[in-house]
Amino acid sequence: MTSHFRFLLTTAATVSLLAAGNAIAEPRTDLILGMSTEPSGLDPTAAAPVAIGQVVWQNLFEGLVAIDKDGNIEPELAEDWVISDDGLTYTFNLRDSVTFQNGEAFNADTAKYTIDRILADDSVNPQKSLYKTITSVKATDADTLELTLSKPSADLLYWLGFPTAVMIEPTSEATNATNPIGTGPFKFSEWKKGNQVTLVENTNYWGKAPKLDKVTFRFIGDPQAQAAALTSGGIDVVPEFTAPELVSQFEKNNTFSTVIGTSGMEVVAGMNNAKKPFNDVRVRQALMMAIDRQGIVDATNAGFGTPIGSHFSPSDAGYEDLAGVLPYDPTKAKKLLAEAGYPNGFTFTMKMPNRTYAERASEIMQAYFSMIGVTMIIETSEFPAKWVQDVFKDTNYDMTIIGHAEPLDIGIYARKPYYFNYENPDFNKTMVEVANAKSEEERVAGYQQAQKILAEDVPALFIYASPKIGIWKSGLNGMWTNAPVPSNDVTDAFWKE
Repeated sequence: MTSHFRFLLTTAATVSLLAAGNAIAEPRTDLILGMSTEPSGLDPTAAAPVAIGQVVWQNLFEGLVAIDKDGNIEPELAEDWVISDDGLTYTFNLRDSVTFQNGEAFNADTAKYTIDRILADDSVNPQKSLYKTITSVKATDADTLELTLSKPSADLLYWLGFPTAVMIEPTSEATNATNPIGTGPFKFSEWKKGNQVTLVENTNYWGKAPKLDKVTFRFIGDPQAQAAALTSGGIDVVPEFTAPELVSQFEKNNTFSTVIGTSGMEVVAGMNNAKKPFNDVRVRQALMMAIDRQGIVDATNAGFGTPIGSHFSPSDAGYEDLAGVLPYDPTKAKKLLAEAGYPNGFTFTMKMPNRTYAERASEIMQAYFSMIGVTMIIETSEFPAKWVQDVFKDTNYDMTIIGHAEPLDIGIYARKPYYFNYENPDFNKTMVEVANAKSEEERVAGYQQAQKILAEDVPALFIYASPKIGIWKSGLNGMWTNAPVPSNDVTDAFWKE
């Protein structure tokens, strides 16, 4: 064999190896995502379960506006908008050349159809009440949508970014639950009931193309099974891992990233403010100062979660850390009780829903209250049926504990009726000011004032914002750290080897 021929063979082999190496190094373009709950359908405008939006919101369906990973409002199918000086007219300028995944055009007529459907008398939209201030919907031309309101509602834009307000194509309405049609970067491929939903890239997408061409949502209810699937490679990511006690095994494994963020769910111990002794602010403040919120987080969630001082989550734009307003101080708590006429404490009943986090927290709170002479009797209430009837509807309770998962829901303390039976004219006035805000800055400032009022007046014991525990394979980028809206937005996800 000549030296020249040997050189050619060696060179060819080297090129072949390099080519193979380059092929191996190519990043993946698929993703397998684990979720705890399988959705009941795939149309978030027609049913309430959070799991629906966690599959399709932003991935398949889009709205006039979107809520970004920091809780801010961003343009989406509306390029921009104008709000009249009196806050009663919203004019949206829609994007040109947007089509649904069945080829039909998105325009002002389809946007009008979507919102009219939310407001209809026979609407089954789970958040219909959020949009009730809209009295008129007009498509003034193909690219312009006009909404008229009965009164100002500065939060309307935020709510239009929810999964419940995504734009639908009229001819797909009847089948969206099983064969959804949207405008997003991914389109529906298949649903293997009891196992998984698969989305694939929408190659006709109007916006920036995703870096993934296939996303599979696998439904694994048991956290132990989720952990095993992560370890074995059966799934790549669990954006909301529900077993904090198992997190350490992944933190020690450099083949995984463990990313701890916050969600929009606030765990609070609501009190019946219309009943003695909870109608006395000093009693409410004393109970707040009797519990160590970080201690509860440590004991119930293996240290994952954020102690809060008001009904606001760190994932919400405008959040203020007010946990220090009424810090853990049992000595001062006993003094406040004495001032309120309860030097020897009192006895009350905690109606506790049979949810794991509520059970754990209640037992710890019971111990904390005993240290200031207060006896808490724990009564288990079946959730949701009995708890909803006794607490939420009949307000037949002293104290309860529940996670409020609806995003940006601080306004519940101004609702009449609502299970707290709370009345504070200053808070009500502040919420009106939020609704009347003429700018995003005014709106955020109003929410910050509302947080401060609740932190001092304590209509509920504000305990912690639930964590968003994300675990995924190293090399995966673009997943959300926090969850201002319950979602698994993978539109910016990509692999980097």
